[in-house]
Amino acid sequence: RLWTNLSIDEAAGFAWPMLRVRSGLASRPRGRSGRQRGGGCIRTRARVQEDEECLELHVGGGTLRFETGEVGRQANGAVMATSGETVVYTTACFEDSDIEPSADAFLPFQVNYTERFSAAGRTSGGFVKRDGRPRDSEVLTSRLIDRPLRPMFEKGWAKDTQVLAWVLSYDGVNSTEPLAITAAAVALALSEAPLKKPVAAVRVGCLPEVGMVLNPSIQQMEDSQLDLVIAGTEDAVLMIEGYADFFTEEQLLEAISMGQNAISMMCRDIDRWVSNVGKAKRKDIQQPKHEELESFIMHNYAAKIRSALISPGKLERQEAIATAKEAVLQSVEEHFGSKYDSNVVSMIFKRLQSQVMRKCVLEEGLRSDGRGIKDVRSISARAGMLPRTHGSALFTRGETQAIAVATLGCEKSAQRVDTIASEENESRRFYLQYFFPPSSVGETGRVGGPGRRELGHGMLAERSLLPIIPDEDVFPYTIRVESTITESNGSSSMASVCGGCLALMDAGIPVKDMVAGVAMGLILEPNGEFVVLTDILGSEDALGDMDFKVAGNEEGVTAFQMDIKVEGITTDIMKVALQQAKEGRLHILKEMKRCLEQPRVSLSQYAPRIEVISIPKNKSMELIGPAGRTIKSITEKCGCDSIMVMDGGNKVQINGPDESSVASAIEMIEGIVAEPEVGKIYRQCPVKTITPFGCFVTIFPGKDALCHISELALERVASVEEVVSEGDFLDVMLLEVREKDKKMSVSRKAVLLLESDSAEEKLPEDVAASS
Repeated sequence: RLWTNLSIDEAAGFAWPMLRVRSGLASRPRGRSGRQRGGGCIRTRARVQEDEECLELHVGGGTLRFETGEVGRQANGAVMATSGETVVYTTACFEDSDIEPSADAFLPFQVNYTERFSAAGRTSGGFVKRDGRPRDSEVLTSRLIDRPLRPMFEKGWAKDTQVLAWVLSYDGVNSTEPLAITAAAVALALSEAPLKKPVAAVRVGCLPEVGMVLNPSIQQMEDSQLDLVIAGTEDAVLMIEGYADFFTEEQLLEAISMGQNAISMMCRDIDRWVSNVGKAKRKDIQQPKHEELESFIMHNYAAKIRSALISPGKLERQEAIATAKEAVLQSVEEHFGSKYDSNVVSMIFKRLQSQVMRKCVLEEGLRSDGRGIKDVRSISARAGMLPRTHGSALFTRGETQAIAVATLGCEKSAQRVDTIASEENESRRFYLQYFFPPSSVGETGRVGGPGRRELGHGMLAERSLLPIIPDEDVFPYTIRVESTITESNGSSSMASVCGGCLALMDAGIPVKDMVAGVAMGLILEPNGEFVVLTDILGSEDALGDMDFKVAGNEEGVTAFQMDIKVEGITTDIMKVALQQAKEGRLHILKEMKRCLEQPRVSLSQYAPRIEVISIPKNKSMELIGPAGRTIKSITEKCGCDSIMVMDGGNKVQINGPDESSVASAIEMIEGIVAEPEVGKIYRQCPVKTITPFGCFVTIFPGKDALCHISELALERVASVEEVVSEGDFLDVMLLEVREKDKKMSVSRKAVLLLESDSAEEKLPEDVAASS
């Protein structure tokens, strides 16, 4: 029936439950005292304020505020996180049904982080003015959120889980990444999803003359020598990622320790709040033991698995493992019939691979390819392998190989940056793009735009090299590095760092130093026993507990990234890993220097040429000309790509395909902006036109002067043609610049007199004085 047909009593019957629900929400106590103010919790000076809906944490010099219960009530977990005037809204949801178990036991967990341009009072730069597909920065932050949360789910959780985060307000002061990580962790903690422990994140910077700073502002980060994002639990580190200006390992450990101490306090407060506000955790988790199956496979096939794992080559090892797996599947089917699904058997087989690999490392010190714990694979490098590129290098470490290419360009080649934090027309003059084709691992697959993994690896390699890129006033080129992985067996991003550095040097770019990178692995036992592995293979990454990439030079670290598969690691483990990484890095740098020790002394003949010259500021409009005609004319006549006036009119950048075009343009520009000097000799000036009373010569481009017939020679001249013709070149002295119309007079006779023995006697007094 229509609402208009309902009686008053019937309508009241519908309305009353809704009123009761609203009343119940509105009547909740909003603070420990139960006072209310505008539907929100009352701020106090207490370090932590907690009730059913709000938690405040004082971290560093600011306050983090988490609210739940008002927005997103149909999501399984929802939180509105605020830092200053930056607001991130985050939800956590999952499907009620389990997905089928897969052979690799991959957790069905997805994170999507989105920055709304409206958060900063802007609209998207796209044509449709709608926030579209995720930008690179959003994908990188999504990965940053995913990595510390993934290992914290209870084993056996097989429900498709999704975390969504939107930046709804951005103040340009408080960064969003650590806030979004913590908000995602809080949303999961509030939900029914079985997260083992609360997780939190902070950013650590290092300011000159100040030292380490917790959660620095965006403005402070512009001067920071360190950008560290760290996430963890109350008692362990889960993820670190950051970039530094050649930080020592000791400085890095100090920053990590500072961040972990803050995270520990945050997690305790979050845990206490969530225990009062959050939902009960789901118990329907798939945790089948399959002890009988594990025992059968281990008893009958442990030796075969071990033999397969220690095969020296990747392809040989893969073939041996595939053969062992096929034998296991067949044997299980014969022994147990259809009791166990093939996916379950494959999952158990992979788990046993990990156990066997760990046992080999811990008890025998034996790695898959026969190396020692601290050994780096064999290295070869070749620079200049691609003849027409501006710079190139082939870097091979074991069975991981990258072709890196450096390309130079002008300002127009810079990569545009379009985020809520970027300024208008902001761009990057150095960027690295990483390509991982399926052929690098002998497979077929999707080819197209970069995936999340490619974007993450590319950014890590880019930030590893950024500290060695010369300043723009020293080297005004835009620099693009491409790294194409042609073989992969672990640590391809660090191969991109090494190959990229050599390609930069091959291109003749005056890099500040050489940089190399290495990936560290970890075998961690429940009793705390651990072994750190240097330069891990793909199998050691897949079956081990950590992937810790560290890049830098001989003095310190430029970039680092750590992911783990356990519930956290201690600073003691990180200390060992950083020290081994330094040893490995120094070895790799030594091998790279055998290929190329210094940058090439000159740019490639195929590279464009860029020169920057200074001009008087008041001459910039004269150089540009009406509607830009003058500068366009110079560009076309000289065959340059572009000529740009920069720095408020004080500088001009000339971009050309070769040195001659740039030199011609500079000559013309200097002629336009130069101030004529009376008494100065201008040599090799072309004769432009001839008249009965003299000739006009061009003393510099755009500036013509009259050489009267009486000033052409020492003796009397009857006809101009007796001395010069059009196209001849004369050396002349500037005699006069008229104030009224800026017309100029020059003399060839004055130059001839100066060059004669009796020059001083024959020169007119005013000319002699001025010369």
